[in-house]
Amino acid sequence: MNVAKGLIRIVLDILKPHEPIIPSFAKYLSELNGVDGVNITLMEIDKETENIKVTMQGDDLDFDEITKAIEEYGGSIHSVDEVVAGKQLIEEVTTPQD
Repeated sequence: MNVAKGLIRIVLDILKPHEPIIPSFAKYLSELNGVDGVNITLMEIDKETENIKVTMQGDDLDFDEITKAIEEYGGSIHSVDEVVAGKQLIEEVTTPQD
């Protein structure tokens, strides 16, 4: 019997200071428990901050741990844009209404 997993993908809109630089931030997040991979896309930049989209994937992502890690690095979550939970990744499909 397959046991349901926890969160397996989460996409976050994050506002962070320029430091740490994005590669360091990605590496830091990738080392959290349950994280298999991290993808960060720079969405907007201004004088003091960067708005980034962070996609994290793994077997059992801990949202509370992720939130705490982001805040410890000076970032804040603006929104949770996508969440996938369960045993497998289900991609969104386009329907005629879209």
